[in-house]
This record gives sequence, structure tokens and C-alpha cells, in this order.
Amino acid sequence: MPSILLDHQVDAFIAAGLPGLAGIDEAAFRQLFEPVRASASALSQETDARGGRLPYIAVVTDALVDPAPRVPGMRLTDSEREGILDRNHGDEGLAPYRARPELTVPEAPVYLLVDVERGDEYRDVAPREALPRIGARERTPLTIAEGLSIMAAHPGFLHKNHCFMLGGSTRGDKRVPAIWISERAPKLGWCFQGVPHSWLGVASAASRTAV
Repeated sequence: MPSILLDHQVDAFIAAGLPGLAGIDEAAFRQLFEPVRASASALSQETDARGGRLPYIAVVTDALVDPAPRVPGMRLTDSEREGILDRNHGDEGLAPYRARPELTVPEAPVYLLVDVERGDEYRDVAPREALPRIGARERTPLTIAEGLSIMAAHPGFLHKNHCFMLGGSTRGDKRVPAIWISERAPKLGWCFQGVPHSWLGVASAASRTAV
């Protein structure tokens, strides 16, 4: 089965300017995805972005592109307004965030995040309560890089009352990063781990693979 979805995602990343942010040309950028092509080809190519499900997303990692410059490239499907980085992250911005130590995140510039769910069932559930439930299902919460990659390739994943937290990233305190809508633009902000929101789920996936 051809990896049609992977090609779509790579094209979207290029349109979003990620090769320039990575400091490499388009050909070199495309080549980075070849190690995951066989794995991508073995998976479904059918998406339901609006319904909050993707068979996989090719993740462009922080090792390749710093996350903060990626935020303005986020868009909604019905708006051309640039994505917003919440000023409440503080002067250091996204720099303090790291993947939770218990997660197995490949050390590669690109990897596949498999069987992605927006986590609508965790709306009105505090992240502190949702994360153990996700772990009990043998699933993993998403990182900031994973959320940004979804938004670059599948902007319809985010829409009114269907936004999502990225509980796989932490700065070692009570903050949980999240992507929601503010002034008709996607916004990367954060919420407290003990506070539920009716419009914020907790996104998760089944696995990560680099090869």
C-alpha cells in the first residue's frame, strides 16, 4: 500500500515552511521521512481529522525544528490568522518543556505517532485524572512537537469545543500545555493539571516508531 497520507503530511510541512526553520533544503527534508515510509505504508491511510482520529502522524521533532517558531504556522481550516504562543508561558516560552520521562520518544528527527485520538472523552476531566486512565489503556499522551505536527498537516483536527491538551510534555510543575482556539486562531497555551475544561480533551496515541 502506498504511503499517500505520509506524502500529504510531508507536503503540508513543506508548505508550512519547516525546511527553512530546520535550515535544510526541501530535498533533504523529504529524505528525512524515508526511514518511516515502510511503516507508514503498512498502516491505514484514511483520516477523520474533524472526528479527532488519525491512523498516524509523522512527527517533526524538537531536534530538527525548535517548537516556538512553528507556532505562528498553525491555522484553522476557516481562518488565515497565525497561531499564537500564549504569553503566560513566561519569558522562557516553550524552552523548559520536555517529554515526560516515562514516555518512550525516539531520538530521531522524524518518527511516526500511531493511532492518534484527540481525546474528546476526557473533556471535563482534569489532566491529573485523565493521564492515568490513558496509561491504563496502554496509550501515551502527546508532546508539544506531536501537537504542532498534527496542526501543520491536519488543521481540521482542532475546531470549536474540540481542542486538546498535550499531557506528554511537562516543565516539571503543574502546567499542562494545550492547543485551543482564541480570536479565530489556534493558540498554544497551558492549563493547570487539576482543572477540567469542557472544551479541552487530552490527546493520546497507541505508540511511537522511528523505523
